[in-house]
Amino acid sequence: MAFDGLGMNMGNLSRLSPATTRSISPENFDGSPGGGGRAESGTGARAARDLGCGWKISPSVRIRAGETFTLADIEGAGAIQQIWMTVTGHWRHSVLRIYWDGQDHPSVEAPVGDFFACGWNRYAQVSSLAVCVNPGSAFNSYWEMPFRRRARVTLANIAEDDIVLYYQINYTLTAVPEDCAYFHAQFRRVNPLPYREVYTILDGVEGCGHYVGTYMAWGVNNTGWWGEGEIKFYIDDDEEYPTICGTGTEDYFCGSYNFDVGAEDGGYREFTTPYAGLPQVIRPDGTYDSQQRFGMYRWHIVDPIRFVSRLRVTIQALGWRPGRRYLPLQDDIASTAYWYQALPTARFPELPDADYLEII
Repeated sequence: MAFDGLGMNMGNLSRLSPATTRSISPENFDGSPGGGGRAESGTGARAARDLGCGWKISPSVRIRAGETFTLADIEGAGAIQQIWMTVTGHWRHSVLRIYWDGQDHPSVEAPVGDFFACGWNRYAQVSSLAVCVNPGSAFNSYWEMPFRRRARVTLANIAEDDIVLYYQINYTLTAVPEDCAYFHAQFRRVNPLPYREVYTILDGVEGCGHYVGTYMAWGVNNTGWWGEGEIKFYIDDDEEYPTICGTGTEDYFCGSYNFDVGAEDGGYREFTTPYAGLPQVIRPDGTYDSQQRFGMYRWHIVDPIRFVSRLRVTIQALGWRPGRRYLPLQDDIASTAYWYQALPTARFPELPDADYLEII
């Protein structure tokens, strides 16, 4: 029996499938068969003026300030299998949105850097199963994103300057099994977190689905260790108390004891693995001084958190006071939550404006 082709791994890579492979880029905007390399104008036209059609005429697009550009508009059933892009400008000011099956509000909405686990507008190597970030600003997503009638992908430039974007979206056209859910991703930021408030990673999710990942860009405004806070997953009928309660921030991101390997080795130690990582540590003042910035991811690929009717996710920001007492922190915290669920999707909270999103 042929494999349906929606997603493949090393265990089924040899199996034949009736699925159709397509790819959208500035050299083939609609992914049509035989449609690549036909451009007669584009950002590479001047460089190819002695070569002509087929010689890298349209490798990228220029997105004007304040403009939203449609990267892909796909009709039919299938799945996005990989997204690659590299974008100029401030990464928080380029907002990725994805709409499924004609829904008028997005199921994915996040600045490009945060969506690709690189939220501080500065390159960091990420080597994971779901997301890879490669030198020098190559963003790659391998989240499987099925759709049944239509997939629309846009990028909004909310900056005051134009940007240049190179991108490729690889997808398959194939039947989608009934039990496949739709991919979602939502960005949030609070700067600074009010004293003694808990940071909300995700709320307002209704329906059946499973939570598959968290990325956090955490800027510390105090000296000392900052990661004593617990993450909590409130599943279905949970109210005051959650079903899942973590033991500390670094524990949730699959580290231990402050991500610290000792002062003689530089303190914090970056790491990137298939399922979890601390790929970015920005050290302006030293290991435990103020204004440290961290990028962390945790993918629930083999341990998805399943919910039937509702899901809410929070995390505490806790450091230490003298006398071994916890100190509620007022940090700059941003997050991107990733999950699958059935449609329709509840509308996301309004994304903050460019000034609030900016990293300074």
